[in-house]
Amino acid sequence: MIKKYFFHSIFLNLFFLKEVFAAESGGMPQLNPEFWVSQIFWLTLTFGILYIVLSKAILPKISSNLELRKSQIQENIEAAEKQRIESDTKLKEYDDLILKSKVKAKNIYKDAREKVIKDINLKKEVLDHQIDEEIKKAEKEIEVLKKNAPEKINKIAIETSSELIKKLIGAEINSSSISAIVDDLSKRNGDKYYGN
Repeated sequence: MIKKYFFHSIFLNLFFLKEVFAAESGGMPQLNPEFWVSQIFWLTLTFGILYIVLSKAILPKISSNLELRKSQIQENIEAAEKQRIESDTKLKEYDDLILKSKVKAKNIYKDAREKVIKDINLKKEVLDHQIDEEIKKAEKEIEVLKKNAPEKINKIAIETSSELIKKLIGAEINSSSISAIVDDLSKRNGDKYYGN
């Protein structure tokens, strides 16, 4: 197979050699063998200069720009990871706050019950009613905390995401788009963090 192509190429070269000499006499100086040495010289000189300019001036700049961009992206990724860790810490603090509020509500309930039991002048119905009111108040406070916390967390997430995206791509994104993404994520992960 290789021999076949080799013989075809020799045949084509011999065939076109006749055409080259015909073109030389017809006024195509680039095909005249006496100019080939100067053409090769200028070709070598031109591509040599082009190679030197590319290797010494242009390619190092491109390489340094790529390295700078890579380091900036790495820094942004590290900053995003720190923000994620901070968000997880805030969520844990939020869970601890809810747990402490529940314990505090139980203690209030227990203290109120003991206080009322010691006071013999109060009737049992009044006692139960007051305790229920205290529990309802504590539960309302907890519900208010539960309802307000996701909004605050979403607001922090939207602001943080906007800043990170602005740092990453250098342009501001529509806050409603970021808000929609954060709302979608909070709806998906709501059971996990908010106990809905």
